[in-house]
Amino acid sequence: MFCNQCEETAKGTGCTVKGVCGKEDEIAAYQDVLVYLCKGISVRNLVAMEKGKGNPVVGMFIAESLFSTLTNVNFDKQRFADQIKKAVAIRDALPAAGSAEPDACTWKPKGDSDILEKAKTVGTLATAHEDVRSLRMTLIYGLKGVAAYYTHAEVLGKTDAGVEKFLQKGLASTLQDLTVPEMVSLVLECGSVGVTTLALLDGANTSSYGNPQITSVKTTVGTRPGILITGHDLKDMAQLLEQSKNAGVDVYTHGEMLPSHAYPAFRKYSHLYGNYGGSWYTQRDEFEKFNGPVLVTTNCIVLPKDTYAGRVFTTGLAGFPGVKHIAASADGKKDFSAVIALAKTSQPPQELKAGSTDLITGCAHGAVLGLADKVIAAVKGGDIKRFIVMAGCDGRQKEREYYTQFAQALPKDTVILTAGCAKYRYNHLDLGTIGGIPRVLDAGQCNDCYSLVVIAQALAKAFGVGINELPVSYNIAWYEQKAVLVLLSLLSLGVKDITLGPKLPAFVSPTVLDVLVKNFDLKPNTTVEADMARMVPSA
Repeated sequence: MFCNQCEETAKGTGCTVKGVCGKEDEIAAYQDVLVYLCKGISVRNLVAMEKGKGNPVVGMFIAESLFSTLTNVNFDKQRFADQIKKAVAIRDALPAAGSAEPDACTWKPKGDSDILEKAKTVGTLATAHEDVRSLRMTLIYGLKGVAAYYTHAEVLGKTDAGVEKFLQKGLASTLQDLTVPEMVSLVLECGSVGVTTLALLDGANTSSYGNPQITSVKTTVGTRPGILITGHDLKDMAQLLEQSKNAGVDVYTHGEMLPSHAYPAFRKYSHLYGNYGGSWYTQRDEFEKFNGPVLVTTNCIVLPKDTYAGRVFTTGLAGFPGVKHIAASADGKKDFSAVIALAKTSQPPQELKAGSTDLITGCAHGAVLGLADKVIAAVKGGDIKRFIVMAGCDGRQKEREYYTQFAQALPKDTVILTAGCAKYRYNHLDLGTIGGIPRVLDAGQCNDCYSLVVIAQALAKAFGVGINELPVSYNIAWYEQKAVLVLLSLLSLGVKDITLGPKLPAFVSPTVLDVLVKNFDLKPNTTVEADMARMVPSA
């Protein structure tokens, strides 16, 4: 086993025995082999597509396969075994790509031992050259981010053939001997495709559930039993709310589901009660205290305690051995009756802490641009001196207290633009408003980072400057592969001078880092004082 795809990877280099996320070495092996087979499928299907004989199911199969290998998505070995069988069947139904195909196009596992043995030669360390390995893995992790966001869009009926083709192009490229400039070009192209994918998902969400509205969400608990929903899938939220509306139970959001409260389609349900708890890594304590069932819709599942594992349900691509899974029918519908039935027999949630404050969300591009005149006037009048983009992921390490301290230290004439679970480090702070504008503008999930791009582009147009001339600084927190894709998307748009933390990715070699520094002025975060002086010169 060698896995270095997340920020918390062991010793800052790579997990070799068991993942910090809880992933066993066998699961890591199955994931590596699945990605390897997807490379072989891509090689064959790209050639077939050129001849008009491509398999139209390949794009989504690859997207779902890559998404399932993200950090904290699926820990169920049997489901990976089934996906590997499907991969071989799909690949072998395609015509050969030529007389000298790579091994990924022809290798077949005979059983579990074959998969485990093959994983030793096809994982991250299969590429010996450090810089080539770094660029290949940066691309693959970016592709995993594209796959995650694209899968969410596809669930809501929005697809893009170009995105699906690039997933295959990117995977196939990692089996080729390309030059460093060619690989760098592909990494940046991945970022560009990421922008397209994020825009597609934004359109899918808003066309399905309306434009988010700036909303105050309570964090206290009610007296009725509850269902806690976590993850990112809004379609699951829609179905759960509709099925439980007359059940006498309340629905609470957790983690990245907090922004659900801002969508008009969900606001109409009176039993969508509030938000319970914080970001993904706090769930082992919070799920236990919730008392009722928990529905995990996508990534961010953590090894559940025995004391509450029986109340956890997974759905979609999420999975954990021994945890009940709710699959969709052929038409995409899911039956959450078992979740609702369990909720009815449960005690109401325990209060997590006294004096909890409401949280503001729904500050997506539609809502913020609705305040454009007020925002522009505040900037021109000097009331807002700077915007700080503090989007990204949260994590369990103590060093992430940096983001809380940074937010607290910001001058009162600055506004935070955020999306993703990184906001849980500071969205509870009483930072006030500027002329009625909240000083923390939460655009939503990490899935909603496109809103931050739209807001920045609108401000640049309004002030007649380039995106790098705006009074905007970037202090991004990353954890997993969706955040990698967001970073690549910003780079593809030409955004420079991004600060990244709490530590730089282990899969980026010194040479590749040097390229990023020279071309984009990418920096690691240091101390609150030093970074504040650099990012907010007037502080």
